[in-house]
Amino acid sequence: MNIKVSLAVTAAIVLAVSGCQRSVGQLDTRQPTPLAPAPVGGVQSSQLPPTTPTGPTNPSQFPDAPTQPDAQAGLQQETELAAAAPEVTRESLIGRWSVSSGGSSCDVFLALTKWTGGYRAASRGCAGDASSISAWDVQGKQVILSDNSGNQVARLYQSGNERFDGTTSNGGSISLSR
Repeated sequence: MNIKVSLAVTAAIVLAVSGCQRSVGQLDTRQPTPLAPAPVGGVQSSQLPPTTPTGPTNPSQFPDAPTQPDAQAGLQQETELAAAAPEVTRESLIGRWSVSSGGSSCDVFLALTKWTGGYRAASRGCAGDASSISAWDVQGKQVILSDNSGNQVARLYQSGNERFDGTTSNGGSISLSR
C-alpha cells in the first residue's frame, strides 16, 4: 500500500511541475519608446532689491519683557482659599486628577506609596511646573505637590467638591479636579 501512495504523490508532483513550465522562456523583451526632451526656455538674470530689516534696529524699539504674575495677588488668593478650605484627608486624594496650570492640562495620579516629599505621584502629558510633580502630601488644609527631590512645586486648597486650587512655586495658578 505504501508503493501506491508514493506513486500517486510522485505523479501529482510531476503534473504540478509540468504545468508551471509553459510560461518559462516567453519573456517580454520590448523596450519602451524614449520620451521627447522638454523644451528649455531662456534664463533671465536681474538684480534683487536691497534687503530691509524685518525687526527693530534700535534696541529701544523692542517691547518690554513679560512680567511675572503679581506675587501679592497670588498670596491674597491663597489666603482667601485657605480661610474657606475644609480639612483634607490623604485617602480622599488617591487616584487620577486633571491638572490645569499655565494654560495647559494633563493628568496626575496620586498614590499612598511613601516617597521623597511625602507620597508617590506620577504625571502624564504635563508641561511646565506640573511636569515635575512626583510627590504629594497633606499638611492641615493644604495639598503640597513636590518634585522628585522633595522641593515644593505647588500648594493647593480645596475650593469645591472634587476641586483644589492654588499657586505654583513660581507664582502661577494651578488646579486639580476630577
